[in-house]
Order: sequence, then C-alpha cells, then structure tokens
Amino acid sequence: MTTPARQDDTALLIHAYLDGELDPIHVVEMERRLAADPALTAERDRIEALRFAIVERLPRERLPEGLLGRIEHAAGVRRERAHPSWQALAAAVILAAVMASGATWFMLRPGPAQASAELVVASHVRALMAPQPIDVNSSDRHTVKPWFNGRIPQSPQVVDLADKGFPLIGGRIDVIGRNPVPALVYRHRQHLISLVAIPNAGGMSAPDRQVIAGYNVLSWNDDGVTYWAVSDLGIDDLDAFAQAFRPASREQ
Repeated sequence: MTTPARQDDTALLIHAYLDGELDPIHVVEMERRLAADPALTAERDRIEALRFAIVERLPRERLPEGLLGRIEHAAGVRRERAHPSWQALAAAVILAAVMASGATWFMLRPGPAQASAELVVASHVRALMAPQPIDVNSSDRHTVKPWFNGRIPQSPQVVDLADKGFPLIGGRIDVIGRNPVPALVYRHRQHLISLVAIPNAGGMSAPDRQVIAGYNVLSWNDDGVTYWAVSDLGIDDLDAFAQAFRPASREQ
C-alpha cells in the first residue's frame, strides 16, 4: 500500500518568510532558494500581489449595528456609571499587560548590529552543514579575490595567513540583511573561520566579542568595512586570527 505524497510546504514557507516568522538560518536558506529558482521567485511575487489586492481592493466590513453595545453589556460596562465594573477593570488590566509586553519586545528586540551578528552565525552554520563550506576552493588569494568580481559590488581584502597558522581555504557569498556580501574562509587546525566583510561608513574600532549559539564572534571596523569573524575556536585563538588579519589587510 502506498501512502499519498505530502503536500508541498513551499507556499507555507514563503508566507512565513514574508511575515518575518522564519529564524535567521531559514531566512538565509529561503533567500538562496529565491535567488536560484525563478519559479519560486514568481510564487513569492504572486503571494505579495494577492496580499496587496486583499488589502487595497476588498471593502472593509462595517461593524454590525449594536455590536458595540452588546460587547459593553457582556463586559459589564455602563456608560452612565462613574466607576467601572470589575469586568471592565479586568479587561483594562489585560489590555495594559498586552501593551506592556509589546513595548517590552520593542525595547528588547535586537538592533541592526545584533541582527547582523545572528545572520552571520546562521550563514556559518549553514556552510558547515553544506557539502562544501565554500564556493571557490583555493588557498591563493590571487584566485579568491578576482572570483568575487562581478558577483558582488566590492571584492574583499584577501590575505594569506598560512604563516600565522590560519591558512586560507577559499570564499563564498553570504546574504546578510538581503544583501550579498563576501565571506572568506580560513582554517585553524580542524576548525573553520568564516570572515564576513560588510561595507559601512565607520572608521576603525577594537574587536567586539560575543557568543551566539555556542560560536565565538568577533567584529571590528577597518576603513569603512565591518568584519565579522565566527568560529567554534576558543576566543583566544579567534582573537589571534583577528590580530593577524587586521595589519595584513591594511598592507594590501
């Protein structure tokens, strides 16, 4: 006996993607699929057009006559009374709690830098899960750097750190905040380091350290570029990598 095939979940994933309900790893995966599959992109555009049509063209329903009065009666609210009933007070408390929780989420939601850090880690994890963590496989910086030309607006600074114990093994293109950015990949013993370069208008800064999902992350600014280094290396080894990369990149 054969079981019926499961319904394709692609449309559901697109809805979740458009609603902002996917986690960073699945956002990156969906954006890669959209970039590689014109049919999937067309489906996304169709869903967005349908949403627009529903919002803009369908008439809004008016509240039925007397509905507000029935709601007030059920809640025990009487407009002529100066003191609200306990039901109305309970409703007010619930409403205040909902608004407070929304305000708390708004204040505690991650800022742009934190969001970028989480996307960088998600891209690193996805690369580790892929058959190959790189798109261009080479230890020669004169091969890796030209590979980015024509694929992204600006190719990154590529340096060879083999003499420092961090040999270059290649590079790839990640999507951070829906923008394609270069990612260089280095190795230290059996550990991989993803180094993502995101253009910005900043100057220079000391490395900032944090841990996300068990991975160490270093970020710093150099000459209008924010670098994000992520690895399961110990923080001291990752800091040694940053100290080796920064002066070498300025000499290019």
